[in-house]
Amino acid sequence: MTDVAAVVAAALAGVPAGVQSLGPWAGRRQLFVRFAGEAETATMYVSSALARELVRQQTRSHFHSIVIGGRDPLGNVPFLLSALELAKPAIPVMLDTDGQRPAELAALLPHLALVQVTVEFGGSDASLDHAISTLRIAAQAGRAHALALVARDDTPDSQILRLVEGARGVSAQTQVVIHPHQVTDAMHMLDRRWATVLEQAMAVHADTRLVLKVPPPTGLR
Repeated sequence: MTDVAAVVAAALAGVPAGVQSLGPWAGRRQLFVRFAGEAETATMYVSSALARELVRQQTRSHFHSIVIGGRDPLGNVPFLLSALELAKPAIPVMLDTDGQRPAELAALLPHLALVQVTVEFGGSDASLDHAISTLRIAAQAGRAHALALVARDDTPDSQILRLVEGARGVSAQTQVVIHPHQVTDAMHMLDRRWATVLEQAMAVHADTRLVLKVPPPTGLR
């Protein structure tokens, strides 16, 4: 079974070391498994090659965790299952997903310590519903789960609060992290809007925090 699975391949933007920019593990040094987006340079990896790279990097440096992210990681579940079964990571594995493939999550859950659903807004109401459904599947399986909300200047407060309410409906253990978009360059201070948004969000769900993104090139996702 493993020999067959090992030939599964996927296009990765690389397996870099970096600092997580979003969510409850923001600021953690992680080993990134990044699936390539349309405009990124991609390298084809078979699952056995990814497994070897994960093992190699863990023997050379210290990481808090491995993060699986980039474009549509849940579109590559067979590849990930094969690689993780071969690598057997000794550190936690986190999935960072946009939540648009909730049905694909269950098979990967036994390998995950944290499921992070990252919402960057601009999508349809259905996409927001899928994000909450993905959180629910993780919660029902007893996995740690988080909602990272990357707000834009034009994101209505009502949409942010709707997602916080949805996260609270999933589980009292959902970790919600709101990442404000706008920071004034002159003073490096948040707009007062965000203090009000946090107050309103915490009235809905107590485990909500406001955190600035770790910017690139230090911060990755």
